[in-house]
Amino acid sequence: MNAFLGALGQKLAERWLTLLVLPGALLLATATVAASLGHAHALDHQRLVDRIGRWAQSPVASGAGGQVVLLGAVLAAAGAAGLAAQGLGSVLRRAVLAAGWRAWPRPFRQWAYGRVVRRRARWGDAALRYRRQLDADARSLALRGERADPAPRHAAHQAMRRVGAEEPDRPTWSGDRVHAVAVRLERDHHLDLPVLWPHLWLMLPETTRAEITAAEQSLTRASTLGGWGVLYAPLAVWWWPAAPVAGVLALTARSRLRGAVEAYAQLLEAAVRLHAVELAGQLGIEHGGPLDRALGDALTRQLRSFDPAPATLPPAGPTGPRGGAPSAPRRPAPG
Repeated sequence: MNAFLGALGQKLAERWLTLLVLPGALLLATATVAASLGHAHALDHQRLVDRIGRWAQSPVASGAGGQVVLLGAVLAAAGAAGLAAQGLGSVLRRAVLAAGWRAWPRPFRQWAYGRVVRRRARWGDAALRYRRQLDADARSLALRGERADPAPRHAAHQAMRRVGAEEPDRPTWSGDRVHAVAVRLERDHHLDLPVLWPHLWLMLPETTRAEITAAEQSLTRASTLGGWGVLYAPLAVWWWPAAPVAGVLALTARSRLRGAVEAYAQLLEAAVRLHAVELAGQLGIEHGGPLDRALGDALTRQLRSFDPAPATLPPAGPTGPRGGAPSAPRRPAPG
């Protein structure tokens, strides 16, 4: 047990150092450079060296006690910066996925609604061009008996997917990519993903859960990188090179977020399609064939809980609240 606890503590310390302290220390170093140089001497490295030399000769930095206090302060500030980046990353992830955008405060909800309307218009135009290309390829096959060049069809399909895998319902591409999984499963198999997923997760094989968890962790790391970009952005007020640093972090985070969301959505859909029949067997639903709409209806019907119906209040009267013992409320009929 002592060896296990020691190994666990070492691993946690390594993760704390890697994920929080080192990126936080880099942010503190950048903030120090920004405060020392400013816009006027943004790239004057000799000025920075002289300033650091004067700090190193100060009594606080030259004494052993001062160095210990300074190191502790740097570690604490770096850890705090890392926690702030993780918090901002969590907010960024929720905003990018935009699952509950209809409940956002009014200004943000109006902005999101406008985004959804514009994205639906773009997706509709791209989908129309894709369908026209499909019809043109079908006519070419029927008239000439040979397949048309697939490049225009693939280009039209990719143009549609760049807007959304399905008709947009959220203000962001990443949010729509995850939402597309629920749309496809409902359309193809009549499966309600939010109802099905908690039950399916408990019976998935360990390797499948590990893959999905790894995709979720990649999404978390990408959003945290965006949080670091948010923390670097204010430094551009004092030191202009911080602006391109924040921009690079933002672009990298966006690219990684999209890749992580794509991987997560693919794994989510594949897990449901591969293991929904096994879940039906665990629930005692007899079905000898593959996953189809009949099985999807049966699974959704069995797993979905009904909304609570309000109990009937007792009437006021001689036997009601003013006239003795209240009558018992009637229970709503099942179903």
